Amino acid sequence: MALEELEGVIERCRGLPETEFKEEDHSIFQTAACQCLEEGHAAKLLEILQDEKNKDFVICMGWNFVGPIVSCALKDEQEPEYRENCLKILDHVVQISNPKELLVGLLEQIEEAFGNNISKTILLLLQPLQTVIAIKMKHKKAYSVGLSLATIQSQLSQLPVPYTTEQRKQDEYELCKCCMAVISFIKPFVDEVNRATKSKQNPSCNELKEELLKFCMKSLEYPLLTAQLHPLTEEIEDNSLRTFATEILVYLLAMGESLPVLMVHQLLQSRKILREIDPLKEDVKYPTNSLASLAYLLFVQHIGIDQFPALYSPGYVLLFNMEYIAALINRTEESVLSKGLELFEHCLLTIEDDNLSHKYLEMKNILSVPQDLVKVMTLCPIEHLRKSSLKLFQQYIDKFDPEGKYKLFRCMLKTTQHAGVQGYIIQNLKNQIDLALKPDNKNIWFSGPQLMPLLHAVLSLPEGAETDLLQNSDRIMASLNLLRYLVIRDNEWENQTGLWTDLFWIESFLKPLRTGLNMSRAHYEAEMRAKRENRKIKEAPNRETKCSLTVGGKKLPKMTTAMELEVLQSAIYTFDVMESIQARIEELIEPKIKSRAEDKNVANEAS
Repeated sequence: MALEELEGVIERCRGLPETEFKEEDHSIFQTAACQCLEEGHAAKLLEILQDEKNKDFVICMGWNFVGPIVSCALKDEQEPEYRENCLKILDHVVQISNPKELLVGLLEQIEEAFGNNISKTILLLLQPLQTVIAIKMKHKKAYSVGLSLATIQSQLSQLPVPYTTEQRKQDEYELCKCCMAVISFIKPFVDEVNRATKSKQNPSCNELKEELLKFCMKSLEYPLLTAQLHPLTEEIEDNSLRTFATEILVYLLAMGESLPVLMVHQLLQSRKILREIDPLKEDVKYPTNSLASLAYLLFVQHIGIDQFPALYSPGYVLLFNMEYIAALINRTEESVLSKGLELFEHCLLTIEDDNLSHKYLEMKNILSVPQDLVKVMTLCPIEHLRKSSLKLFQQYIDKFDPEGKYKLFRCMLKTTQHAGVQGYIIQNLKNQIDLALKPDNKNIWFSGPQLMPLLHAVLSLPEGAETDLLQNSDRIMASLNLLRYLVIRDNEWENQTGLWTDLFWIESFLKPLRTGLNMSRAHYEAEMRAKRENRKIKEAPNRETKCSLTVGGKKLPKMTTAMELEVLQSAIYTFDVMESIQARIEELIEPKIKSRAEDKNVANEAS
């Protein structure tokens, strides 16, 4: 019945111009063709379509076959011979049908695919799509390529990127397979641009080049930004996503793109130089995430690094990469964040310690990246990333010259509110002062008058005696240890740090601290007594009730009274340690403070 309907509509329309086809003819043709395929008459349908008498009709109506053919070809239960006939029908339709309508029909099928059929549809239709564009869409090739790649990338972006080696090898959603197929799909178009670029005789290829560049940039962001490219050495050839990344860089170079120019794009953009060099290079065509992914491929994976000139100084390489490092470590996905840390580490490894000029701190992102690192160190839920960021933070400090370290410490102490990080910076400050006090060391930044403003910033309490000592314990302990070190290490008659010039400002730090310690200790001891009394009165034998406790401004999880008492005791122990260090400091400086006070009184009386 379906075959008869199909032959009937073809007979009725044979010889008529397309403008005289009725709407019902389209509907009958598509329904009948679909039913023929469903009933297994693919071979007969192919025979009808290949009949020379029906050629004009197929040219006009053939694109309607795309949907039914794709539906049948994707069915898993189809016999190989039946599927082969379906593909022959598709190939025949592609060869003779109206190219504009055929392009729309092919892209509609890709766009409408969902789930597991996304990759299957793309893999099925890439070759027909390439044939239509390359052979039949010569005058609108750039537009057709751009539309096709945008549709394909939009669909592929719905597929998860395999993260582990096992996931990549299984390729459950066939993303890796699709990526390699798309690389083959665009190769003839890249070759065309390459030939035109070399000969400089075909300006019309500029539009095609732009569409291909958009694809390459988007591919650097997805899937390559989240893809893991760390296979075992012997498995490098098996990593299809790594191969995909390599091919993307090969295509960029083939189309005349310069890797150094791409890498400094954001730096030139921020300095408003780019527009003067090339007004067409707009930021939207070179997104930061894509360039960050490219930087990772170049400097961490060394993909394409042989095409990158080794003439830039390590400091300059760090400088133009800071924009990309910032973009990566501000992401929350483990795969992307870890790439940012790796890129940062590889940039730092090429710089010798104490060699990075303080002038770099005036550049964009040089100060914001360590602040972003602090967020990772303190907020990231993934332990190994927190540890990596702390290691990088120290490496970053080590690279600067003394003036750079000084300015970095000053900035970080002002902008960082986390007590643990502040304590870490103060410990670094102590180490730099220790180096500065060694014989023959002419470091003026961590000794003498230059040091005093930094010491004043460190030896202070944010809210005076009312400061939450437990919440700020890391900073306060580091400050006390630094002060004790200075009092012991820097002799009064040498006064290399300037500490002994005016001792009364130290008292302005120690006095409110002493008051705060007394208040905090009394509060926590009272809490402990209350808990013990409450435990005796209200608790039944062999029974522990759960209660909550707020420490350092944070509400702790529910705990038993015994656990709560242990926490309170730990807090009191922290106060004991602070108090013992403070007592030692006061023991060392109190005689000198009294002596100076007496000298001052004598001088006043004499005058």
